[in-house]
Amino acid sequence: MRSLHTLLVSICILYAATARAAEINVFAAASLSDVFTELAPQFTAATGHTLRFNFGASGALARQIKEGAPADAIFSADELRVDQLEKAGLLRPGTRRTLLANSLVVVVGIEGAAPVSTLPDLAKPGVRRIAIGEPATVPVGTYTKEHLQKTKLWPQVIDKCVPLDNVRAVLAAVESGNADAGFVYKTDALISKKVRIAMEIPREAGPSITYPGAVLKDARQPAAASAFLDWLAGPAAQAAFAKYGFAPVR
Repeated sequence: MRSLHTLLVSICILYAATARAAEINVFAAASLSDVFTELAPQFTAATGHTLRFNFGASGALARQIKEGAPADAIFSADELRVDQLEKAGLLRPGTRRTLLANSLVVVVGIEGAAPVSTLPDLAKPGVRRIAIGEPATVPVGTYTKEHLQKTKLWPQVIDKCVPLDNVRAVLAAVESGNADAGFVYKTDALISKKVRIAMEIPREAGPSITYPGAVLKDARQPAAASAFLDWLAGPAAQAAFAKYGFAPVR
């Protein structure tokens, strides 16, 4: 009888845990895909919640949310897109937080690398095509254009620039040799064995690249999504972010 009672209690506990577990629909910047994919099973083991990701350019993700796409949380590669969602009343008040920072780098291929060691080198004849994110919708492209304008180089390189859908597309263009150089985040450059960092734009001199996250107003799993944000601020997640090259927010 005691064994039966113990079994029933165990079943009830398991059922209760399963009932509380949720699937969280997370819209996240493409540059977070590797680290989030690694962290997902750890989060599930810690909480019982599972994660479903939609990775892409932050501008495209914000547009999808505005058009009614079901999302519980968003993690953008810039503050602008989350600002837009907040102004539109699409975030749950008090859930927004900035978790990470990154830096902008110029990459070239390992083989037959373009002669680039400084930004002005991009304007020289040896560099014919420069891959960048689409400035209007892709944060890495917005950061790139702003910095090139700040350094007065934009007019000299604009005709060489090839705008692409997201930062991983920029990386792939340089890896394949379809572009001589490209502007990506440092974290993306570090995961590739086919490119090298030709130069890094210091965070002090370059754009302020931060990653805010927030729970959406119409989230189907708001409590679980908030738990995910909290967990990402913890030691296990922060150690993984550091491993992939992300910096803490100052």
